[in-house]
Amino acid sequence: MNSQSLTSLAKDQLAAARSSSSGRSAITIHGGREHDMRQTLIALAGGSALHEHDSPGESSLQVLEGDVRLVAGEESWDGGPGDYLVVPPQRHSLEAVSDAVVLLTVATRA
Repeated sequence: MNSQSLTSLAKDQLAAARSSSSGRSAITIHGGREHDMRQTLIALAGGSALHEHDSPGESSLQVLEGDVRLVAGEESWDGGPGDYLVVPPQRHSLEAVSDAVVLLTVATRA
C-alpha cells in the first residue's frame, strides 16, 4: 500500500502554480493506462482557470483548499474546502476564485 500526504502535495503544487505563467500545476497521484480510475491533484492560483474543455467521462472534484467555480453552459457550482462536485458530462471550465487545490477523480472505464 502506498500512502501520500495530500496536504503536502497540495502545498507543493500550489507553490508551483503560483510561480507558473499559466497559474496552474497538476500531478497524477493514482492511475494510468493500467487502472480504471485516475486521480489528479490540480492547483490553481487565484484568478486562473482550466478553460472550457470536454468532460473526461464520469468524474468528480473534491475541493481541498481555496474556492473554485465549475461552469458548464449557463450553470455554475461554487465549491470550497471539503466540498464535493460532480463534473457535468458536457464541456465545462474550472475557475479559481482564490488560490485553490482540487482532487479530480475520473473513471476511465464503464
